[in-house]
Amino acid sequence: MQIIAHRGDSGAHPELTQIAFESALALGAPAVECDVRLTRDGQLVCVHDSNIERVSNGTGRVENMHYAQLREFNFGTAESPQEPLLLDSLLELMQEYPDRHLYIEAKHPSRYGKMVEEQIVVRLRYAGLLDDPRMHFISFAPLAIRNIQNLAPQLDRILLRDDKPSLSWKTAARWCQPMGLGMSIEAAKANPAELQEYERTYLWTVDDPADMLWAQEHGVDMLATNYPELALRTVS
Repeated sequence: MQIIAHRGDSGAHPELTQIAFESALALGAPAVECDVRLTRDGQLVCVHDSNIERVSNGTGRVENMHYAQLREFNFGTAESPQEPLLLDSLLELMQEYPDRHLYIEAKHPSRYGKMVEEQIVVRLRYAGLLDDPRMHFISFAPLAIRNIQNLAPQLDRILLRDDKPSLSWKTAARWCQPMGLGMSIEAAKANPAELQEYERTYLWTVDDPADMLWAQEHGVDMLATNYPELALRTVS
């Protein structure tokens, strides 16, 4: 089972910051996960929420702001200020760890629609990583998965399933043809048989050691956690 540092080592550092990813990789996490949004000036920035209020000392919607505006705010702590991290910078960091994997989640809905997936493909190609099997694309949006299938069919793509999807995930999967299925630990424990209904399973966000062991026992392939060091100790 592959341990994935969810938003970096986010249990110990501010999520999706340079220091969070550096820490996760230094700990030996086999993989890290990031969320990306497109700024008004076309930059892919690692921010989970549509509004930066929760994760910084500023406010405003990412899609309405230029990257220079985002840089005016602190995404870290008072003791360790952090700039908003660009996907380009994270890809540079990944080059230093040629044996580690990166899961890139496109956040939707977005006013820019397909442009999010297009820019992910452009940035991966620019970094020389588009054909690298260590790169993975994940999203809750079936249309985003379909976009990647059309733009870069060789890129691994995983459909994340809402706990209460408005559309049957089986129907969505047949339409967008992902290579793996993701679900929450709560959904998996409620219906463990569903873990066997797709060839590869991605599980989030698993922070309790008992749940980590449960996932391992049930054949989960990829496990996202905010505590990668704990997970590595627990399932080793």
